[in-house]
Amino acid sequence: MSSRPSPTTALNEALRAAPSITTVPTAATTGDARITLRGHLRHTGALVRRNLLWIRQDPESMADALLMPVIFTLLFVFVFGGAIGQALGGGQDQYVQYVIPGMIAMMSMTLSQGVGTGFSQDFNSGVMDRFRSLPIGRGSVLFAKISVELLRMLFATAVLMIVAVAVGFEINNWPGLFATVALSTVFASSIMWVFLTLGVIMKNAQSVQAMGFLVLFPLQFGSSIFSPTATMPGWLQGFTDYNPLSTLADAARGLMVGGPVAHDLWVTLAWSVAITAVMAPIAIHKFRTKN
Repeated sequence: MSSRPSPTTALNEALRAAPSITTVPTAATTGDARITLRGHLRHTGALVRRNLLWIRQDPESMADALLMPVIFTLLFVFVFGGAIGQALGGGQDQYVQYVIPGMIAMMSMTLSQGVGTGFSQDFNSGVMDRFRSLPIGRGSVLFAKISVELLRMLFATAVLMIVAVAVGFEINNWPGLFATVALSTVFASSIMWVFLTLGVIMKNAQSVQAMGFLVLFPLQFGSSIFSPTATMPGWLQGFTDYNPLSTLADAARGLMVGGPVAHDLWVTLAWSVAITAVMAPIAIHKFRTKN
């Protein structure tokens, strides 16, 4: 009877098949420039497979991606939906149409935190020491983590939409839905660089989670995800109007339900590019130089 390959065995086999460089492990941190683009892609693919094998062996790691969309949707629709729906000029049904696009935006940031905690756990378990001793591109480790977390986010989004339809959300614009998911993926990939940096510089996963909470909480609730910002104090509206989660949520509503899109779309993309341009080099540098 054949046994499943372990993540470490699968990684070693894939790396042996991938193009590599002729350097000793201690010099691996200086070898990125001599690895071809094809080599980087092969290394990233091997590491993605390794991370997916870990998820298959530990399915409980998908609990947040499965349960969070269900719990948040039911909580906000049935607990707050009636009151906020009346403020919107309708009822619970209208609130469902309002909050679901916003919750897609919320998923893109909430689940991004997992990339930082997972990265920190890999450091503390010694896995990263193994990776950094291999002649592979340092960026491949980071890109593989981001790729797997994006797959988890897409899974959570699919669960969210199933629950949304069950509570009465009407999908009248399928291209708009796919465009929303694509925009959320772009934004999530930029935010993940922030949490990757935290995963490198913080001492443990608990610290990453605590710091992530301090970042997520004001951004999520100081936005238009769950309620309109028009009733908020003027000083707070100045923050919420350019909060990237507000612009992402408003762009999602425009794409999925109808309404203005262009301004919020371009502001969200600008935020994504700016965050990636600033945080990606920092994350890669910290990873290369971490002792």
